[in-house]
Formats: sequence, structure tokens, C-alpha cells
Amino acid sequence: MSVVETERHGQVLVVRLNRPERMNALNHELRCALAEIWTGFRTDPGLEVGILTGTGRGFCAGEDMKESLADGAPGGRRPPGEDPFMAGALEKPVIAAINGFAMGGGFMLVERTDLRVAVQGAVFEVSEAKRWLLGGYNHGTIANLPYAIALEMALGYRFTAERFYELGFLNRLVAPEALLPTALEMAAHLLTLPPASRVNTIHLMRQMRPKPAPVFEALAAKLHDHGAKSDLMESRAAFAEKRPPRFKGWDDPADRFNLPQLGD
Repeated sequence: MSVVETERHGQVLVVRLNRPERMNALNHELRCALAEIWTGFRTDPGLEVGILTGTGRGFCAGEDMKESLADGAPGGRRPPGEDPFMAGALEKPVIAAINGFAMGGGFMLVERTDLRVAVQGAVFEVSEAKRWLLGGYNHGTIANLPYAIALEMALGYRFTAERFYELGFLNRLVAPEALLPTALEMAAHLLTLPPASRVNTIHLMRQMRPKPAPVFEALAAKLHDHGAKSDLMESRAAFAEKRPPRFKGWDDPADRFNLPQLGD
């Protein structure tokens, strides 16, 4: 059984994550398969629109914690070559058809798509605050959401599809049986546009998405190192072992009050 399945519908490629027993968590095998599929999609002249979805009750649970623990390193192993989808190098639009939980890296897959349709009751979470030393500070900015919502996202609160639809993060909210048909209808509309209009508009809209200024990115890089590095693996071990985490916080307790500042 392949960890990623594909279906061609004319000029539309449906890409389906297929590790339902692990809620489609992103292990090395799945990441490599996606990189290969998106590379082929990018260069195939017969394909113009992609649809990304999942098998089972999860769209994607994000990082495969068990694999990270086995490797002894957080974040998961990346494919040897570039994944044009994750690198933002696809000139073709991708629609997310979110069938269930989209957590951590799974949320980031949704975030990189151009249009989004989700089933009622789907759950979303930006999980960085639970797994790293800095929460997902940039996701609400990229989504152009108000500060209070962006902070809630950054701190790892969960969002329902219904709330994200109200906030404008999702384009459509549908019953489970309507998920793929709705995504295919959206793809069909894109195919009615002149090809240059579709490609150029998607490209320009992507450039217009907000992103943190370089000064904030520099501060974020410092904050990623501010704290006890042992907590990175402890968060993953606690998740895998289904127990409360035993966080250290800081190797030197005084570091808690020595936060890096803008421009340092």
C-alpha cells in the first residue's frame, strides 16, 4: 500500500495522504513520496490543478513523533530533493480538501494551498508551541488574521472548521460526502479561466500574502534557542507515551528573564 495515492481527473490531480493508522503523520517515506509527486505534477503538461486530501479521520497529524523519537532528533527527516509544494515553487494552484484533523505540519500543508474546503467538524491546530521553544508566531500573520486570533493560533489552541470558515481562513464548509465533489467543482472553475490568467493571478496573490518583517524573523531565530533544548524531545516523548510532559524550561533559571530583544 502506497503512503500517498493519486488519481487523475482530466487536468486535475488528486493527491491523497494514505497513512490512516497514523492519521497521515509526516514520516520520511511520506515526505519523499509527496516531493516526488509534486515534482511530477509541476512538470506534467497535462495537469493544471492539484487537490490535496487525506484518508481516514485525519487530513494530516503533522510530524511523526515516533519516527522523531527513533531518530533522536525533532522535526522529522526531509526528502533529499526539493519538494516544490513546500518550497512555494509550484506555478499551478492547489486546493486543500480537508477531511479531518489538520495539526502542526498538517496545518502547514493547508496553509500552503491556494483554496480550501473542509468537512464540518474538522479540527485545526498550530502545534509549534507544544513541540518547540517558540510558538507559531507567523501563521496568523500569513493568514492576515487579527492579533487576538493570531496569538491564539500561536499558543496552540484548537480551531474548528466552523470557526475558521467564519474567520475567512476556509473557502467552503461541507458535509463529508460533498468534500471531494466540491473540490473538483472548484478545480473545474479554475480550468475555465485562460491559463495565463489562472497562473498569473495565483502568482500575484501569493506575493501579496503578509509575512513578518526581517527584524522579527531574526528575533524568532534567537528565541528558537532560548530555553532547555531537552524539552524538544520531552514534548515528543510525552506525546508518544500519552503522559503529561516533564519540562525543564531553562537550563539556567535566570535565562527566563533574559529574553533577546529586537535588534540585539
